Amino acid sequence: MDAVHLPTLADELLATAREATSGRAGQSTRSGRDLSLRQTVLALTADHGIDEHEANGEATLQVLSGRVRLRWGSESVELAQGDVVDIPDARHAVDALTDATLLLTVAMR
Repeated sequence: MDAVHLPTLADELLATAREATSGRAGQSTRSGRDLSLRQTVLALTADHGIDEHEANGEATLQVLSGRVRLRWGSESVELAQGDVVDIPDARHAVDALTDATLLLTVAMR
């Protein structure tokens, strides 16, 4: 079993995101033996994000660096490095307020 060093991976993905026209990059770090649990490191550059979408299961979002806004319906929450939050069971989006790296964990349905 190989270990993943999240700070190194986050830095690499942020460098990739800075070169991408979409302003984002990501890589799965764990897909689960039965695909019931998935973890993905995401990098977003400031003023970019992830458009509104629905989750495929219960999920959390942990900010590894930077600041983001998680939006759903008429509500939102701003998150900074070290924050972790449950993602609501509703259509939602993520906006990068600064360059940011995130750990998304999803328990698949």
